[in-house]
Amino acid sequence: MEVCERVFGLAVVTSVLCVGSVLGKYVKGIVNTKEDWVFLTRFCFLTDFGRLDFRFRYPKSRCCQNILLYFDDSSQWPAVYKRPDKQDCYQKEAVLRPENNQVINLTTRYTWSGCMVEGEGAEETLSCVGGRSFRSVRERWWYIALSKCGGDGLQLEYEMKLTNGQSFWTQHFSADEFGILETDITFLVIFSVVFMLSCYFAYTLKGRQLLHTTYKMFMTAAGVEVLSLLFFCIYWGLYARDGVGNGSLKILGKLLFSVSFLVFLLMLILLGKGFTVTRARISHSGSVKLSIYMTVYTITYIILFIYEAEFFDPGWVLYAYDSPAGYGLMGLQLLAYVWFCYAVLVSLKHYPEKQPFYIPFFTAYTLWFFAVPVMALIANFGIPRWAREKIVNGIQLGIHLYAHLVFLAITRPSAANKNFPYHVRTSQIGILLSSPDGTGGESFPHHAYGNSSFLGDSQPNFTELFSIHSGTVKSVEEMVARKGQAVPRNSEHKIITTTADLTSILPPPPPPVPTRKRG
Repeated sequence: MEVCERVFGLAVVTSVLCVGSVLGKYVKGIVNTKEDWVFLTRFCFLTDFGRLDFRFRYPKSRCCQNILLYFDDSSQWPAVYKRPDKQDCYQKEAVLRPENNQVINLTTRYTWSGCMVEGEGAEETLSCVGGRSFRSVRERWWYIALSKCGGDGLQLEYEMKLTNGQSFWTQHFSADEFGILETDITFLVIFSVVFMLSCYFAYTLKGRQLLHTTYKMFMTAAGVEVLSLLFFCIYWGLYARDGVGNGSLKILGKLLFSVSFLVFLLMLILLGKGFTVTRARISHSGSVKLSIYMTVYTITYIILFIYEAEFFDPGWVLYAYDSPAGYGLMGLQLLAYVWFCYAVLVSLKHYPEKQPFYIPFFTAYTLWFFAVPVMALIANFGIPRWAREKIVNGIQLGIHLYAHLVFLAITRPSAANKNFPYHVRTSQIGILLSSPDGTGGESFPHHAYGNSSFLGDSQPNFTELFSIHSGTVKSVEEMVARKGQAVPRNSEHKIITTTADLTSILPPPPPPVPTRKRG
């Protein structure tokens, strides 16, 4: 329960520390450049409800500038943006179709621009206030640019509001973001239940099973996942209200999501190596390898975040894994799977009685290991860009939920659970770790399962919670006949037994009753 308290405490502290904001689909800024064509922003509009409301201001002496509206057809935006053969401003304007009203001339001569002259003399400015509705046969990405071909540069103060309808759930959202807020809320509730179940299971097993590391790692991964979704929900809720949101919350949500994934991945590799199932500790060389691997994985994740923030071109609709760092993460994921396979095979070789746990464990998480890179490749090459973000968000959360539910199912403390892997009790760990050769903790005694003391799926036997299970006492002859093992005896043919000091918990034996001899 300590982990649960820490996770919820972290949520409160982090919520207080998160400040700052970034611009969303309510965008404003100032352009002042020597170039004659610049990209401003992009938005994915619905087929019938897309709307752009704008306010532009610039000195009348810099007249006349144009707002250009490109859509995602191959003959439009992809044909002009950063194309070596289309570097000329006139060429970039030539692809637009006048009959589609894709050009807004920011001048008083163009009525639909809503431009008016303000000020006097050298201070005269053109102030343009108006709007534009969008219609298309499907959801489309629209790209907004500013141009003044053959001029002396661009100077403009702009403010734009891009919307899809009037509903709270759609107004400020790009069409590719529809449903993300509802999806995140749903998964937040589900993962909260998963986290509470993990806390309950850990509580019922506390002091009985060796769950000091792997189960607490699972609780940490689930708790951090809940925090991640909480911050995402707050961000999207604020964004739905004003079209701006708080960018710090979104960044923090992404970081926590990655931390949850890394903790869960480390837990799987440790379980594959038999940690807490067949051994109490990992060898020194194994610990070094794990540390190096997780360090490399973490650094690669950091590089991915930096690459996405600094090098992703806002003029393209890109996916996080569509980058060198993203492909590197997919490679590390496959390397982790190879390591996972090797670890599970070695564990099964030395502990074949653990097959009821390791076979479903290996099968279920083989699907999980391949789901992440396969999803990334499908997102990069198979999902349309106008629908990618909302689809990938749902699939990614579904993959994470699958992994957590599988772990809960195969490790639940229940008499009906034939896959329950843990059999060594906490009270036995100290004895194993203090073996004379120092290697006792690296291998447990062979034992199939230790869940027979549970009464049912939801009712653990608390009378056995802190006790060491002992089997039926058998005679020496029975033991020799059953196992054929040599039983050490002393010269008087008595069994030699080593026991702890039981005087503090057992009453002294009664004194012998004197008897009289019959004469």
